[in-house]
Amino acid sequence: MLLLHVLRGVFVLIVAAIAFLYADQVPGLKEKPEASILFAVMGAFLIIVVDMIWPRKSLRALAGVLFGLLAGMLVTYVFTLIVSFLASVFIPSTETGSPNTLLQFIKFMVGAVSCYLTISFVMQTKDDFRFVIPYVEFSRQTKGGRPFLLDTSVIIDGRIADICKTGVIESEVVVPRFVLQELQNIADSADRLKRKRGRRGLDVLNTMQADKRIDLVIRELGLSAGQAQGTVDEQLVEAAKRTDGRMVTTDYNLNKIARLRGVEVININDLANALKPVFLPGESLQLKIVKAGEEPGQGVGYLDDGTMVVVEQSRDRIGKTVEVMVTSALQTSAGRLIFGKITTAGGEHDEQNSGEQKNRYDSSNNNQRAGQ
Repeated sequence: MLLLHVLRGVFVLIVAAIAFLYADQVPGLKEKPEASILFAVMGAFLIIVVDMIWPRKSLRALAGVLFGLLAGMLVTYVFTLIVSFLASVFIPSTETGSPNTLLQFIKFMVGAVSCYLTISFVMQTKDDFRFVIPYVEFSRQTKGGRPFLLDTSVIIDGRIADICKTGVIESEVVVPRFVLQELQNIADSADRLKRKRGRRGLDVLNTMQADKRIDLVIRELGLSAGQAQGTVDEQLVEAAKRTDGRMVTTDYNLNKIARLRGVEVININDLANALKPVFLPGESLQLKIVKAGEEPGQGVGYLDDGTMVVVEQSRDRIGKTVEVMVTSALQTSAGRLIFGKITTAGGEHDEQNSGEQKNRYDSSNNNQRAGQ
């Protein structure tokens, strides 16, 4: 952005200098040179405003200036040929000044405008095309087709870093500037818990940025002034629609809002549930009973991924590791729940008791929902 501001300032100065040099040589401008300079500067500012209205792209390297200047000179050459031809047809040589001052003025202005627009265009869009010349190559650096836009919640959660390290995400991972700003505000919060969460999020971003396998960028997404005044969630939804990106979050409410707005959302919690191992009835597993269940005689243990396993007649085995035979499984809003029974010496288990246990759990959940 600093380089763009410098370019715009230099462009205004060049236009003003051209107008100053030729104001006293062009017929009709000798009497009011200040007016010609003022109009030239106003025209330069108008061009800059039009350029700023275009969606901003990422600025990758200064080499884009050289290629933009080269393209600008080529465009200038073509336009000057057209201007010279039109001047020879419509403007007599006696009216163009001596020696052809008005024609030179027009050519210089066309050259300045062409070079500015081509340099600005290349600096903002060179990520989106591939052009090869000897020893110089501009190529698209982003992976995949549609970027992933990270929410503050998913950055603080941290699991996105582990997912990216597996190599399954081939697209560009984008952290919008306003999301990073919110993360910094959380890290600077007076509340100790919020400050700890914010710093964890910053550590996750640093880890992802240091990993060469992850194409992570922090980007200005060019939202309008009205959109930039909204909440971070609203800005993120607008940014995802503008870039045709996919939003990654753990926020349930943001997930619903984004889907209503037609934005594709990837919820890390849904992804984690989908990746949990599936245990079929009849399979055995080793499980440590950690606490008592809600029903008499029940014990509860947890798998490595956090899945809760309810084991019949295991309350007296708390603190011990037992072999459990899976009898049934239940998918709830909180995740997957597995029912089982301790395997007897002969490997048998009571199917009737297991079915009654699952029915009791379903009935208990229904009663709780009815009471709510």
